[in-house]
Amino acid sequence: MDRGAVKRFGFGGSGYRRSPARAVAPMLVLTVFPLLAGCGDTGGLVAAGATATASGPVHLWPDRQGATVPPADPAGAPPEYVKGIPPVRDEDVHAVDPVALVQAELRLHPKAGAGAGADGIPAETAAAINACKKGDADPEACPVLTPYYRDLTGNGTDELIVGIEFPDRKMSVRVYTADRDGRLNRIMATTQTVVSVELAGRDVVLRVPSGNRGYELITAWSWEEKQRSMLPTREQIVRVPANPQGPGDRGPGQGPGPGGGPGSGSGPGLGPGSGPGAGPGPAPDRP
Repeated sequence: MDRGAVKRFGFGGSGYRRSPARAVAPMLVLTVFPLLAGCGDTGGLVAAGATATASGPVHLWPDRQGATVPPADPAGAPPEYVKGIPPVRDEDVHAVDPVALVQAELRLHPKAGAGAGADGIPAETAAAINACKKGDADPEACPVLTPYYRDLTGNGTDELIVGIEFPDRKMSVRVYTADRDGRLNRIMATTQTVVSVELAGRDVVLRVPSGNRGYELITAWSWEEKQRSMLPTREQIVRVPANPQGPGDRGPGQGPGPGGGPGSGSGPGLGPGSGPGAGPGPAPDRP
C-alpha cells in the first residue's frame, strides 16, 4: 500500500486514528468474563445429610376394648348476675367500684364459709372486706386488690378482673362482664393457693403449686361462647426454675381443687389470673 493510501485511510504516521470502539472492546471482554465465571452457584437446594425416619404413634393392645368415658362436665358455671349494685352504663366496667362489688356479693352469700365454693370467704377476710372504703386498694388494709381490665370475651369492651387476698397465700380471682341491659355478670371465680396470676392475650393464666415438689401447674382459662363463661382450656405441669422469682417454697402444695377443674371454687371458674404479673402474653397494661 502506497503512502497516499496510508494517508487517505488514516494509517501510520501522525495521521493514524484508532477507533474508540475498538479500543474499549478488549476491556469489556476482560471485565465481563470474570463476572460470568462466578455464576456457577444457581441457588439450588443443597443436601443437609440423612434425616431420621418419621415414626407415627403405635396403638398398644389394639384388640382390648377401651372404657367408655362420658363427656367431662365443664368446670365453669353459667354467668351469675350480681345484684345490689348500680346498673353499668354503656357496658363500661371501669365505672364499677370493685370494693362495692365484692361487698354486694358478700350480702348475696352471707353464710358462705371457708371452702364453700367460689364464694367461700373466711370470716376474718369477709369482715376486712366489709370494712374497706370505696376505692381502697391497699392490700394491707383491704383484701380487694387493685383491679385490671382486659377484653377477654372478644366483644370489643373490657372485662373487670378482681383479686381477693385470703390467708396462707390463697387468692380468689374473679372476672365480670357487663351486658347491654346494664347487668354485671360474673363469668369466672375460683380460690386457690396462687403463685402468680397473669394475662396472655385473652386468656387468664393461673400458676399454682402442683402435688410434686419442684413443679407448678399452669392453667389457662378462656372465654367459652356457648357456656357464656370462662373455662379451663389448657393445663401444663412445668418444672420450677432453679432460682424462682416468686415465693420461696413452690411445692408441694395444694393441687387442683374439687369441682372438675384446677380451681377449688364452684363458681364460673377462676383460673389463669389477670393480676399484676405479666404472663406469657402481653402484660396487663390497663390497671
